[in-house]
Amino acid sequence: MKKFFTICMLSIATIGFSQDNKPTFKAEGDLVKATYYYEDGSVKTQGFFKDKKLTGEWVRFDKAGNKTQLAYYESGKKVGKWFIWSDEALKEINYKDNAIASVNVWKPESRVAVNED
Repeated sequence: MKKFFTICMLSIATIGFSQDNKPTFKAEGDLVKATYYYEDGSVKTQGFFKDKKLTGEWVRFDKAGNKTQLAYYESGKKVGKWFIWSDEALKEINYKDNAIASVNVWKPESRVAVNED
């Protein structure tokens, strides 16, 4: 009886841990919106596919729901301005032809010039 109880408890624990939060995919016109999740069910990454390639805006979040990355793709290639937030700085990465063209790092102590004409 003790072995049976132990096997039942292990089975229940295994089923509980195997409940992964699988990604969801939803058709939106000619795009497919993909949402990936953390173990706790909060959104990890969200973006779009077109013809099975990354396209448009992709956003990544931390477990608290704060935006940590904003990225853009066109036909699976990195394009435009990407932003990566961290505790230390905001990185702005510019992509051209799927390669890094420039990087700007914005730290809290950085000053912004304002033209008040």
